[in-house]
Amino acid sequence: MKQLSTSDPDFAKRFTRLVEARREADSDVAGQVLDILRTVRTGGDNALVQYTQRYDGYSLVEDDDWRVSPERCAEAYEQIAPEEREALDLAARRIRAYHEAQLPENRDYTDDDGVRLGATWRPVDAAGLYVPGGRAAYPSSLLMNAIPARVAGVERIAVVTPTPRGNSNPLVLAAAHVAGIDEIWRVGGAQAVAALAYGTDRIAPVDVITGPGNAYVAEAKRQLYGVVGIDMVAGPSEILVVADGRNDPDWIAADLLSQAEHDPTSQSILITDDEGFAAMVSDSIDLQLGQLSTGKTAKASWDANGAIIVVSDIAGEAPELINRLAAEHVELAIDDPESLMRDIRHAGSIFLGRMTPEALGDYVAGPNHVLPTGRRARFSSGLSVLDFMKRTSFIGLDDKAIRAIGPAAATLAHAEGLPAHAKSVELRLK
Repeated sequence: MKQLSTSDPDFAKRFTRLVEARREADSDVAGQVLDILRTVRTGGDNALVQYTQRYDGYSLVEDDDWRVSPERCAEAYEQIAPEEREALDLAARRIRAYHEAQLPENRDYTDDDGVRLGATWRPVDAAGLYVPGGRAAYPSSLLMNAIPARVAGVERIAVVTPTPRGNSNPLVLAAAHVAGIDEIWRVGGAQAVAALAYGTDRIAPVDVITGPGNAYVAEAKRQLYGVVGIDMVAGPSEILVVADGRNDPDWIAADLLSQAEHDPTSQSILITDDEGFAAMVSDSIDLQLGQLSTGKTAKASWDANGAIIVVSDIAGEAPELINRLAAEHVELAIDDPESLMRDIRHAGSIFLGRMTPEALGDYVAGPNHVLPTGRRARFSSGLSVLDFMKRTSFIGLDDKAIRAIGPAAATLAHAEGLPAHAKSVELRLK
């Protein structure tokens, strides 16, 4: 864990190193992923059989080996604990309500020159959702990806998820039932992303691929962008907590560890104006690490990537630091989070006040938890209904309208050296 103070002479240099530190996978996976994509594109189902046997220890032989049936998902829903069913249903309701409010409106109007203008929004025909099944098997991620696609109106939703040695997470299957998913393929990794993009004999291609995965999945999505649309290239999880000394240090320690436990490459950072409080949080983290079943992973993350930054004035110094870090999750555990939020330009999602732990956003708050990482919040946003839709503009002119704006179009066409462009307008002006 790194500890920095804005009063240190070398703070600027050390903070820059923290901002620019690369936490993606160390190995260069691009070449390996390229080989996998090429193999699946040419080998189709046979390639998927080989990769699934190699990486998941699972044989795809009969039709039932390839897919998880809707009946199996419904069975899983009925078999999980009642409180788990209620939690999934609550999460689904809240996620659905939040995303329904994101649906865009079509536009259709006529301007002062008599030109009809507008745009219509339509869903993509098919979406592919990647759901992790290894270290991270999360029903919440299935809900966060599937429900916005459903709200957008996508007709076909195909889920791919690895099932190591044939084992499926029952909560993930239950979440699929809640979301109304009836196409689930037992394949994972970069090969599953390739199958969704290119299509195979069994798996029809999709238009958009979303969902989190490991470095191979992320690289596959990166390389396939353009063949299909993608939500984002997601990296390791991040949390940035801004907390003053009036917080309970145990609460803040737990908040920091909530992201550290995801993966050894995750990052948790605390900004505070109280050095004594910083020490108490650090001590509490050490204590809680020994009590967590995920302690080994969380400790590796905290030791390698964690940081505590002590500032003299939160309102005056924290905004610049927050914006440079552009973190996935930003938690403002202070008296007046609203005023600080106004100065934050770059963040995946912001959590306001001492009673709003980031973990609520992962499950039941409503906004999507698929968020930009690796400082990508500077230029991108979290998953939304719009990721499953596209906008088509339209234009309509009559004789009066083309006479109003046509001459200018012809003039610009001639200026650009495109006479056929100009002629297509000028002929209508005669």
